[in-house]
Amino acid sequence: MKIAIFTDTFAPDVNGVARTLKRLTDYLEKNGYEFRVFAPESTKESMFTSHIHRFTSLPFFLYPECRLALPNMMHVKAELQRFKPDLIHVATPFNIGLCGLHYGKKLNIPIVGSYHTDFDQYLEYYDLQFLSKVLWKYMHWFHKPLRKIFVPSHTTLDQLKRKGFSNLRIWGRGVDCTLFQPSYSKEEIMNKYSIKEKYVLSYVGRLAPEKDIETLMNVTSELPDPIRQQVHWLIVGDGPSKEDMVKRARGNITFAGYLNGSELAKVYAASDLFVFPSPTETFGNVVLEALASGTPVVGANSGGVKNIIKHDVNGILCEPKNVENFTHAITKLLTNETIRNEMQVEARQYALTQTWDCIFEGLLHDYEDTLMETKHIRYA
Repeated sequence: MKIAIFTDTFAPDVNGVARTLKRLTDYLEKNGYEFRVFAPESTKESMFTSHIHRFTSLPFFLYPECRLALPNMMHVKAELQRFKPDLIHVATPFNIGLCGLHYGKKLNIPIVGSYHTDFDQYLEYYDLQFLSKVLWKYMHWFHKPLRKIFVPSHTTLDQLKRKGFSNLRIWGRGVDCTLFQPSYSKEEIMNKYSIKEKYVLSYVGRLAPEKDIETLMNVTSELPDPIRQQVHWLIVGDGPSKEDMVKRARGNITFAGYLNGSELAKVYAASDLFVFPSPTETFGNVVLEALASGTPVVGANSGGVKNIIKHDVNGILCEPKNVENFTHAITKLLTNETIRNEMQVEARQYALTQTWDCIFEGLLHDYEDTLMETKHIRYA
């Protein structure tokens, strides 16, 4: 089976979609599948290989890490005709995705797609709610030709069903439990960031309105004084809201910037709690990474996150945007070491059941089913 992937974001971009697709292509390569990736040039140093084709691009205003590419259509067509893919996977609904959709139809190649980002919820945070009907109309048009639409969580699947989408399949997310694990030295992180406080609380993600960093910043300042004075916050990531967050920061807060690999894993493992107020996640990769590190999560009871956090087992789910809920949950866990220790064990145990190999095996099985269904339709 030969697979062509069309995406508007790819490694080394730092976001859930790019990281998931890079893991997918690593899996395909390891298991001997031929593939091609069509993607925009990255804001960071792009990887150029015979498998990856890059195109000039501009940042998308709602999500600058997702690029609006200017694909060379003749180049794409020629490469597809050379490669002769059995299947096209469109991972995003922007320019590169549209290019994949166009040539899938034109060259009669079966097309599947994945729904990674709930842009409709993003509109609220940019005062663009009036575009919601237009957005959903476009999303229906874009996804209608797809043989299967892969979604990362049951919550997203139910949401799209209510919106009238069909051919939906769960494509979950896994976690590298060898990289993300609890046994890193907490002292190393304490020394690196000059942390003197008793507790470390962390956030990892894009620093932007749709992640509800407003709630995050309010929580940092509204914890009860005895707790707040013992807490040091590590904020990992970057984005358009960072400058304002730095200005508003009061107390013991360190902005660590982008981290990845073992440097990121060490932050998770050193944290007593991971705090993630974002209500717009279709999955929440960082939540699963924190759990793999043995770190309980205090997160928003919304989107894909509520499918990962088992309330009062490996973390606590809070009402989105409810600062009081979040501060109460954090206080409860920091003042009860027994409960926190039990959650640490449960967090790690849950993550150990979420392996990438099982996730990708399921996806490849769905690819094969799509090809079998297509052959059946052609010869019926």
